[in-house]
Amino acid sequence: MGIVQEFKEFAAKGNVVDLAVGVIIGAAFGKITTSLVEDIFTPILGLLGNRDFSNFFFALDGKQYATLAEAKKVAPVIAYGSFITVLINFLIVAFVMFLLVKGMNALRRSQEEPAPAPAEPPADVKLLTEIRDMMAEQSGKKAS
Repeated sequence: MGIVQEFKEFAAKGNVVDLAVGVIIGAAFGKITTSLVEDIFTPILGLLGNRDFSNFFFALDGKQYATLAEAKKVAPVIAYGSFITVLINFLIVAFVMFLLVKGMNALRRSQEEPAPAPAEPPADVKLLTEIRDMMAEQSGKKAS
């Protein structure tokens, strides 16, 4: 019964819903980022080599192949173009997440109310503090 009760409390706090929303948005954002990299950045970067950037590879048998798909059928390949595409994808997602967290932190800071100034102590506490300080001074002078 303890585990079921803990799960009910966890689900009731809204953590499950927040997590589900995050996963769904993350999946959709991943598709957008993949399209951005493959359909926009990759062709632009591919102009450097006059061919498809995601098609950069090195066949481990040392032979030359026209396409990555052709090479994969015959020999093991190091598809560094695909890796670079995924790396660009990751950097874009990481940068956007950084901007999102930065924006959320700024929003949170702007909504926080400044802490109230500490209340002034009552008169009797002030008097007792002064008496304590004077006694400390007198005992320090006698000890010297």
